[in-house]
Amino acid sequence: MRRYVLSRCGQAFPVLFGVTLITFLLTHVALGDPVRVMMGQRADPEVVARIRAEYGLDKPLWHRYALYMGKLLVGDLGYSYRQGRPVSETLAERLPATVRLAVAAMVVAVVLGMAAGIVAAVRHNTGVDLLMMTLSLLGISTPVFWLGMMLILLFAVSLGWFPISGYGDGAFGHLVLPALTLGALQAGYIARMTRSALLEVLRQEYVRTARAKGLKERVVILKHGLRNGVLPILTLVGISLGDLLVGAPLTETVFGWPGLGRLLVAAVGNRDLPVVLGATLLFALIYLGANLVVDLAYALVDPRVRLAE
Repeated sequence: MRRYVLSRCGQAFPVLFGVTLITFLLTHVALGDPVRVMMGQRADPEVVARIRAEYGLDKPLWHRYALYMGKLLVGDLGYSYRQGRPVSETLAERLPATVRLAVAAMVVAVVLGMAAGIVAAVRHNTGVDLLMMTLSLLGISTPVFWLGMMLILLFAVSLGWFPISGYGDGAFGHLVLPALTLGALQAGYIARMTRSALLEVLRQEYVRTARAKGLKERVVILKHGLRNGVLPILTLVGISLGDLLVGAPLTETVFGWPGLGRLLVAAVGNRDLPVVLGATLLFALIYLGANLVVDLAYALVDPRVRLAE
C-alpha cells in the first residue's frame, strides 16, 4: 500500500508541471497586459514600464516561467497584483468556504442520487423508474445559474426561509441553497450510475440465492446488491467531489459565496496572473488527491481489489 501511494504521488509531479506550463502560457498570452488593466489605457508609459519591470513582466516569457517555477519549488506562489499580498494567504482564506460548500453539496448529491437510483432499480420499468430517471435528467441538464436563481426566488424571496446570498459567518442557513444547487447536478449522475450498477448486480446468481434463502428484500438490495455494485458509484463520487471542490464558479457567483471559484473568476477579470496560476495549481492538486482517495477506497470497500504493495 505504501509503495502504491508513493508511486501515485510521484506520478503527480509531471501532471502538475504540465498544468503550470499550460496555464502560464495561456494566462500570459490570452489575458493580455495586467499592468494596462490596473493603470488604464491612458496611464503614463513611463509609469507602466516601471511597474512592468517591478513585476518582471518586461522579461521574455521563458524567463518569467523559469522564475515562477523556481519560486514554486520553495513554496512561494508569488504576490497578487491587485491585493499586494501573498497568493498563498488569499487561497488559504477562500479554501475553507469552498470545502464547506463542496462537502455539503456532496452529501446532498449522494443522499438524493443514491436514493433515487436504488428506488429506480427496485421499481425497474415502472412509472417510478421513469419518474426518477426523468428527475435525474433534469438535474443533469438544468443550468446551475438558472437553478440557483429559481431557488432564490422560491425559498428566499417568496417564502423567506433562507438568506438570498452571502456566507453569513458560516451560518447553516446560508449554506442550504448553494448546496442544493451545486448538488443537484451530481445527484443526477449518481442516480443514473446507481441504477445501472444495481440492475447489473441484481441479475447475478448470488442475489437469486440470497432471495431463495428468505432474506428480506432490504437486506438483499443493500448488503448483497449495492455493496457489490458500489465501485463504479464510488468512482463517480470521487470525481464529483473533485468537481465540487474546485469551487463551482457559477454557484459561488450567484450566491455571493466567498470561495475559490469566485476568486478565480475575479482574478481572470482583473488579469491577476499569480492568483490565476495559484488557484489552478490548487485545483489540480485537489483532483489528484480525490482520485488517489478513490483508488485507496477501492481496497477498503471491495476486498477483491488489491493495490500494489
